[in-house]
Amino acid sequence: MAPTEPALIDPFARPINYLRVSVTDRCDLRCVYCMAEDMTFLPKADILSLEELDRLCSAFVDLGVRKLRLTGGEPLVRKNIMWLIRRLGRHLDTGALDELTLTSNGTQLARYADELADAGVRRINVSLDTLDPEKFKAITRWGDLDQVLNGIAAARKAGLAIKINTVALRGVNDDEIDRLINWCGECEFDLTFIEVMPMGEIGEQRLDQYLPLSMVRSNLSERWTLTESDHSTGGPARYFDLAETGQRLGFITPLTHNFCESCNRVRLTCTGTLFMCLGQDDAADLRAPLRASDDDALLTAAIHEAIGRKPKGHDFVIDRRHNAPAVGRHMSVTGG
Repeated sequence: MAPTEPALIDPFARPINYLRVSVTDRCDLRCVYCMAEDMTFLPKADILSLEELDRLCSAFVDLGVRKLRLTGGEPLVRKNIMWLIRRLGRHLDTGALDELTLTSNGTQLARYADELADAGVRRINVSLDTLDPEKFKAITRWGDLDQVLNGIAAARKAGLAIKINTVALRGVNDDEIDRLINWCGECEFDLTFIEVMPMGEIGEQRLDQYLPLSMVRSNLSERWTLTESDHSTGGPARYFDLAETGQRLGFITPLTHNFCESCNRVRLTCTGTLFMCLGQDDAADLRAPLRASDDDALLTAAIHEAIGRKPKGHDFVIDRRHNAPAVGRHMSVTGG
C-alpha cells in the first residue's frame, strides 16, 4: 500500500503522522527525573487491553499515521506485550506503516531482542544516562547497569539499530558527555541528549537538574567537529554529524529551543487518553468511543475532533519562578 495524503491535519496545517503509545505506566526503574520513588500506578481496570490498543493504533494507521512508537513506563514489562507488537507488525507488511519502534530502558532487551526483530522492529531507542554503575543505580534508584548493557548487546546482536537517549543532568552526568559520545562511536550507536522536562512531582528540584543543551553543544564544539545534518527520524531531535566518530548526535531541547513548529505527533496513554501536546493538559478520551461500539465511526470522529484542538506549542519553563511541574502527570504516563 503506497503512502496516502495524511487524513489528520491540525489547526496549524501540521500533518499528524506519528503516534506514541504508552502501553503501561509501570516501570521496573524509578529514574529521578521521571518518577517519584513511591509511585501510585493506575488500577488494572483502567488500562486498555492489548486488543483495544491494537484497535486504537490501527484506527490511527487507517487515518494516515506512518510511525508507531511504543513507550511506557517500560513497554516490555507489560504482560504479553509481544502479542501486540506482532499484531501491529501486520501494518508493516501491508505498507500502511513505515516504522514500528519502541523506547526502552533496556532491562528486558536480553529477553525480547530476537522477538522484536522477528516482529518487524528495526530500531529502538534505549534510555541510558550514565556508564558509571554506581551513578546508574543512583539515577534509577535501584537499577543494574550490567543488565542494561547486556540487553543493548542482545539487541545489537539481533540486528536492531540502536539510538541512546541521555537526559542531561547538571551535576550528575555532565562530566560524562564525552565518554558517552566515545562509547556510542565505538558501538556505532547514534546518541541524543534531552533536556529535563517539568512533568510531575518527583521529589527532586528540577532547576538543580536542568542543564541547557545550548551550553552543552557550545562546549562540545570546542572538542568535536559537529556538522548540522538534515537527518530526521520523524521526532523532535535536531541532528549533527560527528566527524570523529562517524555517528549522529541529536539534541532534544523543549526548553532552550522548542520544536513545536514542526510537531507531527500525538500521544496515547494506556487508558485511552490522547494528549495532543506533551506539555499541555488538554486531552481527549478515546476509551469511551472505543468501547461504545464495535464500529470505528465514533472513534474516528473523536480522533478528528481531538486533532482539531492540537495547540501550537507547549508551555515548558524552568526557572526560579517556575520550579513546579508545568503539567501534573508524570513523564511515565505519556511516555515522553
